[in-house]
Amino acid sequence: MLEQPYFGQRLKSLRLQMGLTQAAVAGDKMSTGYLSRLEAGSRVPSPRIVKYLASRLSVPLSAFDTLQPSLHAQVLTAMTMSSTGEDVLEPLDAAVRADKGKDLRLRWQALWLLASRRESEGRHRERHDLLAELVGLSEALGIAELQARTHTQLSRCLRILGDNAGAREHAAAAVELSRDLSLTDRAMALQELVATEAEAGRLIEARTHAADLCRLTEEAPAPLFAKALWASATVHSRLNDHAAALDALERAMDTVSSEDDLQLWMRLQLAAASLYLQSDPPLTGKARARLDGVAPAVKLVGRLQGQQELLALQAHLAFADNRVDDARELCERLGTLELTLSFRDRVRIQALSAKLLILDGKVDDGIARLRELAQRADEAHNIELAVELWRGVAETLARAHSSVEPQ
Repeated sequence: MLEQPYFGQRLKSLRLQMGLTQAAVAGDKMSTGYLSRLEAGSRVPSPRIVKYLASRLSVPLSAFDTLQPSLHAQVLTAMTMSSTGEDVLEPLDAAVRADKGKDLRLRWQALWLLASRRESEGRHRERHDLLAELVGLSEALGIAELQARTHTQLSRCLRILGDNAGAREHAAAAVELSRDLSLTDRAMALQELVATEAEAGRLIEARTHAADLCRLTEEAPAPLFAKALWASATVHSRLNDHAAALDALERAMDTVSSEDDLQLWMRLQLAAASLYLQSDPPLTGKARARLDGVAPAVKLVGRLQGQQELLALQAHLAFADNRVDDARELCERLGTLELTLSFRDRVRIQALSAKLLILDGKVDDGIARLRELAQRADEAHNIELAVELWRGVAETLARAHSSVEPQ
């Protein structure tokens, strides 16, 4: 019989392969808590327990003398069981690390599943490493679709991490690779190129490519066209053309309903609230309406990054409304979390905390923090964000000064 923790890994793999819950395997003679500890490797099973589990799983005792299932079995398990709430990717991760990589297609599929899960968990550094290997595997396989998709996803991951130069390189590669592929592949690659150009301040190129993207997807399924309009809105916002940005984003929101694509609908609502707050002056009433409308859905079914974006936007709204105590409390809440926000959103919420320091009278500390953030934006080749930060210093100092003037 395998020793722990390998016995537990084998037990869990067998259970998941058969589509059984812990309660189904435990039956009437074992608690699910004890079974969970066995699977975790924290309890050593007696011969009687092993015999009972073999009976419940309808396998011979020798099944517990076998090493973990092959990578192929783990991929199939992950694909068929991913919607059950079970942590089926934990054994898949172990199988990937143990696999020698003889079947490149199978390894690609396993890494893709793991990378998708890491994205939903906001574990962007780990996702980056998986995607980097996926790019190499895609090139080795010589399949253009896989190459385009992995370059697109790696670009997006790098952009979230703040590496705009690397992101643009992979986005450009994805666009080139997708020229003869499906409309979806071409649109997703071009959308990512627009995003990386906008983030890096290459706004003329971004505007041209955003127009190309909208033309490409105008007759496409609604989610693709909505994403194209969203990309166009982002570019117009960076060009300080907020009227055009709002028009494009509102068209995008009219294109997709919560019934069509709930996750995309939530992301668009949050993007609209952000854009309203960046208007001059901030359109706080519209921003509040969007946040109040989307908050229940984000809290209930939103991904971790979306939940943090909601908190960050609520903090920015409170600051714009001069509800300084509320803004401070929300910033403090975010400060206790392991942030999964994009580089831009992380810098913005950190800048808000610095502005609150200035309003608290800690002017030197606040300015020093904002200077550090502006330098980080410069190093990320994000000049527009750096300019935004310095403009925020001037506005916050003026606000602090006006609050202490005699009436």
